Amino acid sequence: MLVISIQSQVVHGHVGNSAAAYAIQAEGVNVAAVPTTLLSNHPRYPSLRGRVLETELVADLLRGVEERGLVDEAAVLVTGYLGSPGNAAVIADFVERALTRNSRLVYLCDPVIGDDGRVYVADGILDVVRHRLLPAASLTTPNQFELELLSGLTIADAQDLRAACAALAGTGRIDVVATGCTLADTPAGQVETILCAAGQLSRFATPCLPIRPYGTGDLLTGLIAAHLAKGEAIEAAVRLAVETIFAVLTRTQEAGTAEMRLVPLPTPGRRP
Repeated sequence: MLVISIQSQVVHGHVGNSAAAYAIQAEGVNVAAVPTTLLSNHPRYPSLRGRVLETELVADLLRGVEERGLVDEAAVLVTGYLGSPGNAAVIADFVERALTRNSRLVYLCDPVIGDDGRVYVADGILDVVRHRLLPAASLTTPNQFELELLSGLTIADAQDLRAACAALAGTGRIDVVATGCTLADTPAGQVETILCAAGQLSRFATPCLPIRPYGTGDLLTGLIAAHLAKGEAIEAAVRLAVETIFAVLTRTQEAGTAEMRLVPLPTPGRRP
């Protein structure tokens, strides 16, 4: 069981592969983690060190993945934060080669282009996501804002969400896991993760905790990928991932940390 995960990497905190890789391994699945950035931390901090990786380096790493036969071995391919338009293009090239080489490969595209009404990626990345990555994907995990942006539709209720997912699929077929959803009938004080598969919705609601650490979407995507690699059906994979995310957020709230607490708190009286 192997997941190829192409995302950002940070030294401090848990976003991109620094969230997903640990979660995938904790589920007993191997991961080939390809970085698109090497940064000291998430950009929300007062200072930021490191950089987006050069396109030539990312392309070289992906060629190495192919040369080691990892595409043939992999069950799931994940793309997340791309870093630059150049990286987006070479990653799209890799995705196309990988899907041609391994017809059993599940491609999960996490758009990672914005949130809270704001696009935070460089010009040109959105076009690659929209026109090259999503048409190749069998599954995507946008947040509600990203789903609205990519579909061109406003989402207020379940019918709107179905329409947005259909618009995203176009003439093809793609399952959508919409995250961070608050619809007209979402229970007060809760937030939903909603799977739209073949036009049918499966809704997973959890209490909305008074914290909002970065990287929860990256962690969710990694967990879904791990469960799919182990052979779980998509609905079960999403349900299990949502349960783990809520446990992590509860643990984070109890610990009072700004970053997600991925590792369980030590049991009192036992050595950590």
